[in-house]
Amino acid sequence: MRLLTDKISLLCIDWNKRPLVEADFYRLCRRFGLTVHDSPMGVEGFYYRLLGRDFIAIDSKLSGLQKLAVLFHELGHFLLHIPRSGPAVNFHAVGHPTRQEREADFFALCALMPRPLIENRSQTELLHEGFSREMIETRLAIFERHNI
Repeated sequence: MRLLTDKISLLCIDWNKRPLVEADFYRLCRRFGLTVHDSPMGVEGFYYRLLGRDFIAIDSKLSGLQKLAVLFHELGHFLLHIPRSGPAVNFHAVGHPTRQEREADFFALCALMPRPLIENRSQTELLHEGFSREMIETRLAIFERHNI
């Protein structure tokens, strides 16, 4: 986990310091030349690389925190798992959770629920802010296991 946090800290994006919002996501996409496609799909989202260009596809039916979580999850794939060459596709929540899926979840959860937020809010308060019980439990497990 330390290698991941070191890699992310080099980006200077306030990750795990304050809750990142949709404007932060799109600012990062512009910074890294990512194109975002928003359309109705059968999956929540995925990251893909084609002909040297990077894309994130997001289901247009998503909204709120669910959409934001998927956007940052897919951005996590780009930032942490970008291939050196050739095409690539990473689907969100398809099949068994791989190391790459867990890392993308880790990136997204710490972007949305940074350490100061989980230290200063109860689980009930986080639920009232719109986070799902599963998101909260996973984020708290990351905090307890890795102190992040």
